[in-house]
Amino acid sequence: MRFHGPPGFAAWRHHEARDGFEVVFMRMHGDGYRVEGATSAVEGADAWVVRYVIHLASDWRTRSAHVVGLSARGCEELRLDGDGSGRWQINRAAAPHLDGCLDVDLESSAFTNALPVHRLGLEVGGHALAPAVYVRALDLTVDRLEQRYRRLDDHAERRRYRYCAPAFAYECQLVYDEYGLVLDYPGIAVRAA
Repeated sequence: MRFHGPPGFAAWRHHEARDGFEVVFMRMHGDGYRVEGATSAVEGADAWVVRYVIHLASDWRTRSAHVVGLSARGCEELRLDGDGSGRWQINRAAAPHLDGCLDVDLESSAFTNALPVHRLGLEVGGHALAPAVYVRALDLTVDRLEQRYRRLDDHAERRRYRYCAPAFAYECQLVYDEYGLVLDYPGIAVRAA
């Protein structure tokens, strides 16, 4: 069973790890999607705002991301371009350490956990590695983040996945709606709209 096409917008309340709010707007664009969003938050002793525009192919592979961050450190800007087969450029420079990544994962965003779930299309019991281009919220540093997704049994009309990010010693159950957008991201965010 496939997810429905994305709604026009969604929002999350970020809590526990940070206190903040995220709003995202989604629309068809060419043969894929344009996603535009922003998160503002306070995390520990730092406050930040991250705005992003992500272009996705029709199969939900990330084609590009433009990210702008504002914090007490100043304003940072980042451009990521993917070829759709796992090769990346950061601000127009080759980034071979990201080879094999098909998704962008913004630390500031609950939305970006929708990308691998849509792209993978896992059946119940299926699992996959989903390394991602990981962008930190405070300074827009780019790293490779190894991740794993396992599709669990559905609960009512909600899809459930076991998510693991070993670099952070983080593992949880993510719950998604019929659009493939996360409803509950334990310790990070809950869907507000």
